[in-house]
Amino acid sequence: MMDGSLIPPEHERNAIVEQAAQWLSDQSIPPRPIVPELRKRFDISALEACEATALAEKFRMLRKVFA
Repeated sequence: MMDGSLIPPEHERNAIVEQAAQWLSDQSIPPRPIVPELRKRFDISALEACEATALAEKFRMLRKVFA
């Protein structure tokens, strides 16, 4: 198996998705449309942007529950 790809290791990608989710959950007025903004701002795929969006919703919910 070749390891010369330019794609970062999975754990680094997960950290970027978490960063994007944290940033999104911190926005009082989320950008619209969300996915293109996350893709541009964090250089992530559409799938990763969708994952970050779902994770941001969980972050917001947990803040409300434990605030």
